[in-house]
Amino acid sequence: MKFTKGQVVSLLVAIFVAFFLSTYDLPYYIQKPGGADALNPIVEVENRDESEGDFHLVTVRGGQATPIQYALAKILPHHEILDIKDVRPEGVSDEEYFQAQLHMMENSQEASTVVAYTAANKEITIQYKGVYVVSVVPGLAADGILQMGDRIIGIDDKEIKESNDLISYIEEKKAGDQVTVKFVRDDEEIIKDITLGVIDEDTKQVGIGITLVTDRDVDVNPPINFASGNIGGPSAGLMFSLEIYDQLTAGDLTKGHQIAGTGEVDYEGNVGRIGGIDKKIVAADREGIEVFFAPNEGGRGGDSNYEVAKKKAEEIGTDMIIVPVDTFEDALRYLKEELK
Repeated sequence: MKFTKGQVVSLLVAIFVAFFLSTYDLPYYIQKPGGADALNPIVEVENRDESEGDFHLVTVRGGQATPIQYALAKILPHHEILDIKDVRPEGVSDEEYFQAQLHMMENSQEASTVVAYTAANKEITIQYKGVYVVSVVPGLAADGILQMGDRIIGIDDKEIKESNDLISYIEEKKAGDQVTVKFVRDDEEIIKDITLGVIDEDTKQVGIGITLVTDRDVDVNPPINFASGNIGGPSAGLMFSLEIYDQLTAGDLTKGHQIAGTGEVDYEGNVGRIGGIDKKIVAADREGIEVFFAPNEGGRGGDSNYEVAKKKAEEIGTDMIIVPVDTFEDALRYLKEELK
């Protein structure tokens, strides 16, 4: 079969258009419901106590939009289109963003371990080693001086052991002040001067323009192992802490139920707000989850995680119970006293 010149040109144009529509990156990010994976295979405490039910880690799927994905997101339910700048800071590459998300996951696992082992009265020791730079905001004071992965260990001859040491010290400074930062990069100790600037025009907050997490060595007994793969972000903290506590203690905290939830947990057990909770409600319902813990944000109402989760649950007509929590202890109390 022979093709005319016009047919060949039309075919090539069609191929080009199809390639463009399916591969060209638009400045938008699409979020949609992900999965609700049982944590039992992901978290393993040595000689753990087994349960009949499961705690679940709930995820949101996302990625930069192509024209076809953008068009589909306009018509498909439970899809949200966001400006890429609201998801990934300008100047941060895909790889840098991915590595930052993995680092936040590691920090989340560490915090949940501390919370659970402390609550279960198990052996735990913590050694503070400084502060890791998660990301550097382009155009602000630290840009071109600090890099993602640097470990800050001192400022102006003051030892930095954890994030609050650095934050509280800089809070006392004003724009234009110069600080001397000591940090470790590729096993080399480096000292650099940084001139502080305004990092938030609305609040006039002064800083160096980084996001950071505390670098700790946490040793526990019995030992624990995580196998979270390429799942990133901090939002599984609450559920990690519940799973760890359940494995550490006698009895079945799940009481045979399928339980999910979300919320970043800090080292004191406070549960923080996360993004995409409406998508997580949909994902959890699809997996047959019976109880879902949502950050209550102090009961502030409005667009709090709990209120958004409750609204989405009503919208999709799920029988899943949405439980508001502000702390790890709130969730633990519900499981022990109210779950039947």
